[in-house]
Amino acid sequence: MYLSDMHTHSIASGHGTISTISEMAKAASRKGLKLLGITDHGPATMNAGTPSYFRSLTYSPKERFGLTLMYGVELNILDSEGHVDLQEDLLEKLDYAVASMHRQNYTSLGCEENTRAFLNAMKHPKVRILGHSDNPAFPVDYEKIASRAKACGVLFEMNEASLTPGGYRGDTRKTCTEILRCCRKYDLPILLSSDSHGPSGVGDFTNAAAFVHESMFPENMILNNQIPRLKVFLESGFW
Repeated sequence: MYLSDMHTHSIASGHGTISTISEMAKAASRKGLKLLGITDHGPATMNAGTPSYFRSLTYSPKERFGLTLMYGVELNILDSEGHVDLQEDLLEKLDYAVASMHRQNYTSLGCEENTRAFLNAMKHPKVRILGHSDNPAFPVDYEKIASRAKACGVLFEMNEASLTPGGYRGDTRKTCTEILRCCRKYDLPILLSSDSHGPSGVGDFTNAAAFVHESMFPENMILNNQIPRLKVFLESGFW
């Protein structure tokens, strides 16, 4: 059992998600989680969070149903310069950010330019996690990204939605294997993320955890159960 899930979505993410933050938090508490991250999609995602929504998050309670909440955003990387879709004054007030590529907002420009996009997005001090960077639709040089990640204070996630058989990203086992290889090489911890868009999936890392364990990745380099260390990392970029 793992105690934290830092990539989840509420109704503010749109595209069929219907659960409130309170419902997500209640489900996480029932499952025994101690720390929950709400990372709704940025404004470039159709029907997702507006700037006013992200502004209001800073006033939301940090303790609900016996667990701690942190409020972030899943940013859309928009181009190879690493531009993202939330204005600076709002982003700096959130706890952290996940930076991701989505087909609706980013056109794959090939390995070199996709890698450049991630490297540039990682420079932002709020970006702490690279979201589903395993996606074969956006080939990247994981070696280059991993070698820069420690200096930038950024981690890879193992995404449950990516590793669930039959998922819409296709077979990501090869790319996930390469991510884990690079994390070992550069001594980078990882996070397991549900990427859940509803209460039923919160804290569910069934396939991601199985893949990581089968790959013999060291348990002490998975931060989900190291709550104090994880909080420090999300706040400062140091682990």
